[in-house]
Amino acid sequence: MIVGPNVAMRVVRTATSTIPIVFVSGGDPIATGLVTNLSRPGGNITGVSYGSVPLQPKRLGLLHELVPPPATIAWLRDPRDPSFEGQEKEMAPAARELGRQLLALNAQSVGEIDAAFATIVQSRAGALLVGPGPLFNNRRRQLAALAARHGVPAIGGIREFVLAGGLMSYGASDTDAYRRAGSQYVAPILRGTKPGELPVEMPTKYELVINVVAAKALGLEIPDRLLALADEVIE
Repeated sequence: MIVGPNVAMRVVRTATSTIPIVFVSGGDPIATGLVTNLSRPGGNITGVSYGSVPLQPKRLGLLHELVPPPATIAWLRDPRDPSFEGQEKEMAPAARELGRQLLALNAQSVGEIDAAFATIVQSRAGALLVGPGPLFNNRRRQLAALAARHGVPAIGGIREFVLAGGLMSYGASDTDAYRRAGSQYVAPILRGTKPGELPVEMPTKYELVINVVAAKALGLEIPDRLLALADEVIE
């Protein structure tokens, strides 16, 4: 059996049609070509999706509440991420609806993250939306440190970004997704269930995490409404 993130599983899926595959996907499993049907994925693959693409406009809206217009909001994204095209389709209308200017920046390496922050500072962007993907999740400490150093309020998709010093996160729990992958998929498959007979599981709960310590360092006052909505407040 093979278990892993959607980026790796897309490659593995082309290499075998017999070994059971369990993915943990941040994008749309159908749009990214992992499965053709959520309820009956078929074949040798199934898994968990934590739906990062539809959440990008929500994260943008949270920054919109925190940083008043007309400040530009920078958007850091990785073009290699399977959800990249879906993000682009979602974000442009969301920004127009809020009347906000987006500064879209691509990064595919550690060095390009540093270069993107240089552009953010030069452009005087008022906030940063960190896109989904393994690169940014793995470099969360670098992103949080750069945001703090340059005084840029930033929101990410995973709680670990906030624990690393980032300001906010909104999304499904990555840890919980892998836990569910183990209990809902790996265990049944090991007992003999065919992967293609197990429906792809979508998230039912999203968590807003706010770092009050980071907010104070940035000189920000978190609105009471956002604090009331938060599932976790780090003080």
